[in-house]
Amino acid sequence: MSMFRKLFFPQRRAARRPAVDATALIASPSIRYEPPAGSKKINLALQGGGSHGAFTWGVLDYLLEDGRLAIAGLSGASAGAVNAVMLADGMVRGGPEEARCRLAQFWRATSLAGEFSGLKRSARILSRTATPVRAWMDAFSRNLSPYDFNPLNINPLKQLVESYVDFDAVRAAELPLFISATNVQTGRARIFSADELTADVVIASAALPSVFRAVEIEGVPYWDGGYTSNPPILPFLQTRESNDVLLVQIKPVNRPDTPTSSQDIAARITEIGFNAALYAELRAVALLSETAEAGPADGSPYRPIRMHRIALPLDQRLTPGSALDTDYRLLEALQQAGRKAAQEFLDAHFADIGERATLDVSAAAPASIHAEAV
Repeated sequence: MSMFRKLFFPQRRAARRPAVDATALIASPSIRYEPPAGSKKINLALQGGGSHGAFTWGVLDYLLEDGRLAIAGLSGASAGAVNAVMLADGMVRGGPEEARCRLAQFWRATSLAGEFSGLKRSARILSRTATPVRAWMDAFSRNLSPYDFNPLNINPLKQLVESYVDFDAVRAAELPLFISATNVQTGRARIFSADELTADVVIASAALPSVFRAVEIEGVPYWDGGYTSNPPILPFLQTRESNDVLLVQIKPVNRPDTPTSSQDIAARITEIGFNAALYAELRAVALLSETAEAGPADGSPYRPIRMHRIALPLDQRLTPGSALDTDYRLLEALQQAGRKAAQEFLDAHFADIGERATLDVSAAAPASIHAEAV
């Protein structure tokens, strides 16, 4: 057992940052948060993207500090699901400041816990030493599944989520919350609502197949929700607190360079798939919103949605493969980028919230597939 842990889940050096007292966090009491007068209600839809989800942490941190937006509902996939439940847990038990603390402590702990797969980290370290070693390790990591290199099914992310989130409190809250996961057998999305929320649901939503085993819930295996609903937006057509949805998108649509390493190729394929799921959902939202605006039939459960977006800027440091990098310097840089992007969004569009959409869904997610102009 000890050799297995050292090989696949090596411990990092002593952290320079203070350790997290998870017990104290869980013990905080529940409260009912009342948003300040003059704030505008909005739903947040948080896309998945591994460590790049630290950008979303920064967006949320600024929105909570600013206070002009009151959160009416949340949805998330993968890392977005983790951010969503951390935010919900903090809001339920302490309001915005507690939510900011919870998010910051979680992302620090993520860095201290190391990368999601010790084998893949070791492979990347060894691959830098010599070309033959690199070729062998690339082939080795490509041909091993989580069922091979993690026979005990150890999942440090699940341990973190269980330490930080009081799922009983989140389930009992009145905050609409939607988490997506992908049914391995049918390939369809399942959207879990707040009353179904457990640690397994969150981990299923973040179960990237190349890194984690499928997570069984009620006998059904699930993979990362990013493949089929990234993040869930359609459920907000039926919620009542706000018609505005702010999408935090962290998967880049375009990349100027062609990936060449096996890691970056696989990660770029995931990026394309994650955004394909998002755009399919945006097209459906646009269609249903147009129908509702035109005069829905009596008893229709849908209502139009006004879409907004904050997107992660493309940065040379953010390769497709860096989504598995948990170096805290990268996470801090992403958090600061998220805060800056949120500030710029509010400065430009706060007056639009509740009045008009600032994201043209038709342009962002074209309905037709066409050849690129040469």
